[in-house]
Amino acid sequence: MKKFTALFYIIISAAFTTIHAQDVLTIDECYALAKNNYPLLKQMSVIERSKEYSLDNAAKGYLPQINFSGQATYQSDVTKIPVNIPNVNVPVLNKDQYKIYTELSQSLTDPYNIKRQKELIQANASIEREQLETELYKLKERINQVYFGILLIDAQLVQNTILKKDIQAGIDKATAGIANGVALKSSADVLKAELLKAEQRAIELKAGRKGYTDMLTVFINKPVDENSKLQMPVSQVMGTGINRPELKWYEAQKKSIVIQNKLITARNIPKANLFIQGGYANPALNFLKNGFEFYYIGGLRLNWNLSGLYTAKKERQQLRLNQAAIDIQKEAFLFNNNILLKQQGSEINKFKELIDTDNQIILLRERIKSTANSQLEFGTISANDFVSYVNAEDQARQSLLLHQVQLLMTQYTYQSTSGN
Repeated sequence: MKKFTALFYIIISAAFTTIHAQDVLTIDECYALAKNNYPLLKQMSVIERSKEYSLDNAAKGYLPQINFSGQATYQSDVTKIPVNIPNVNVPVLNKDQYKIYTELSQSLTDPYNIKRQKELIQANASIEREQLETELYKLKERINQVYFGILLIDAQLVQNTILKKDIQAGIDKATAGIANGVALKSSADVLKAELLKAEQRAIELKAGRKGYTDMLTVFINKPVDENSKLQMPVSQVMGTGINRPELKWYEAQKKSIVIQNKLITARNIPKANLFIQGGYANPALNFLKNGFEFYYIGGLRLNWNLSGLYTAKKERQQLRLNQAAIDIQKEAFLFNNNILLKQQGSEINKFKELIDTDNQIILLRERIKSTANSQLEFGTISANDFVSYVNAEDQARQSLLLHQVQLLMTQYTYQSTSGN
């Protein structure tokens, strides 16, 4: 049994080795090429550029703020001294007043707020990246279907060649029997018809392979044709745990919520800044003096907008609800993923058992065909009987090839499902 398993792995592998000087594609190479060629990957650079622009703009908040203002007013009354002082002329201010000034201010409390804003920008960019990674990761499943589809057809083509050789050997034996008068001429015709059917099967397989290779060419943006060789992947050791990119996506969303909660606090603390103001006004700082003059003033300004406190509690509650929703989504994802892994694990065990049985069936079918081969030569069985024995062995070998490729595909699908 072990000899047959090793023999068929050699047969399968022979279909994917380089006969000429050709590149051999591996499944890992196809994963990488498909990811790099997928149009959605371009969005990754867009996310990075958008993040850098946003961070650069947020950093501008550390710089002093410059404000230029001007006003011209006319007021109904002005300040007057309600006392008459002998021999003193107290000027009366003009009711039209003018002011142009520039103010330079430097916040003392905004750096904390700006830091949180930059953290939120980083977190939101991380969310977008991880969401994109989840979409790109799904490419693995599609590559698995195409790649292993090609491998199965290549293995079937190898087996088809073996079948045609067996039928041709039967034709040679029947021809010899006809020449010796121990077999009917129709025996060779029956076998020739079966050989043509095998040729038709090869045509169908090659057409199916071309469909798969055309799809793979589009995925990886690299020519794949009838001469391209695909390497048979090694059997996988099933990893433990789940490391899917969706988990990082959920964690990125939760991190963003934590930062948003800190931003609520940052927005509602008192604001303090240093400022200096210089201008040209009529009146200037001496409001009892008419006429345009330059002036300046500087100091410390403190303000506290309490209106944000009205909504802060509800905002925090909304963030807690958002976090709970993310936890529920993560739990549902893990639940469904674990069910899928259980199913795939069961499929892996099934294919292993089927392969063991296939090997036993092939051993028996080969013995039967070998006996039938000798009987056909001596005319003790008909060509139809011989064909049935050959087809039975071929079907057993086809089942082995199918189950071997299905086992590998299920193992790789399991790895993709678990993220290992």
